[in-house]
Amino acid sequence: MFMKTHKTASSTFLNILFRFGEKHNLHFAFPDGRNDFRYPSAFRRSQVKGYVPGQCFNIVCNHMRFDAREVAQLLPEDAAYVTILRDPAAMLESAFHYYRSAIPLTWGIPGDDKLSAFLRDPRAYYTPSAYNSFYLRNLLMFDFGFDNDVEPDDPGVARVIRDLAQRFHLVLLAEHFEESLVLLKDTLCWTTEDVVFFQLNARRSSSVSRLSPELRARALAWNGADWMLYRHFNASFWARRAAFGEERLRREVAELRRRNAELRAACVRGGATVEAAQIRDSGLLPWQPLGDQSILGYNLREDVEPEYRELCRKMVTPEIQYLSELGVDLWLTKLWGRIKSVIFQLRNLK
Repeated sequence: MFMKTHKTASSTFLNILFRFGEKHNLHFAFPDGRNDFRYPSAFRRSQVKGYVPGQCFNIVCNHMRFDAREVAQLLPEDAAYVTILRDPAAMLESAFHYYRSAIPLTWGIPGDDKLSAFLRDPRAYYTPSAYNSFYLRNLLMFDFGFDNDVEPDDPGVARVIRDLAQRFHLVLLAEHFEESLVLLKDTLCWTTEDVVFFQLNARRSSSVSRLSPELRARALAWNGADWMLYRHFNASFWARRAAFGEERLRREVAELRRRNAELRAACVRGGATVEAAQIRDSGLLPWQPLGDQSILGYNLREDVEPEYRELCRKMVTPEIQYLSELGVDLWLTKLWGRIKSVIFQLRNLK
């Protein structure tokens, strides 16, 4: 089970899971009509496409608001539970950029630097019950199914951390993504070929807000529960890599980087990401934030060797298109995307 958190490099990891599941003919539990399990509603096993009581699946990996008891009903008792976290300040910056146009609370923030204005007085622009407000505070806590409008000294936060530590066999860190993959393949007895990757859903650098030390401190204070969660699993991650062995880890990361570089040279035209407007194949165009085109993608080389052709295309295929290729009918996701675009256009006419 992969608990897919928001804005944590989870789309890159999802591509790895899709390829592994396809290669080994594993049974995915997919959503019905969309790319998530009715997020932000709590997960229920009845949300799985074609669910029949008693069914058992190999992989559950789409966005959801986690409910451990419901998820457990879909998986064998010895299933591995994996998730990924990211520094909460960087996560807030990314979520604010990506979702802001879909969060009405932020529409009235004055000035060009809306994130800075928000962080200097978040309570002025935040109401816990407002539409999509969960993107603005302790998003990790929310994704894991807990109250996100909570202070870090609340006793419930420590209980949440204990529950998650008991449930999840491995917690990856976005800041140490390659090291995380090496630990993952060791945990699951995978190979380096199983975890090769190209970064997906990356933003153009000019769209990233650089938080000053003051604003970073404010972001961490505002997301204090997430910061406690992150610090706990950051410590357990470093303990795990120490047990694995730093020298061994360096060797295996170097091998993963070498293999990724080989595949990038073999697969990617120009060897790098390109702006959305420069992507030649619409089937490789990532889903974009509302009213923006800041998510980068890839063009494939025209002369990809036949032995790499299928792998190359899968490695650069965005989540939405890959789900469609795996047989998921995303009619609701696509319809909602059109509706949001119309709403955004109407709002900008005011």
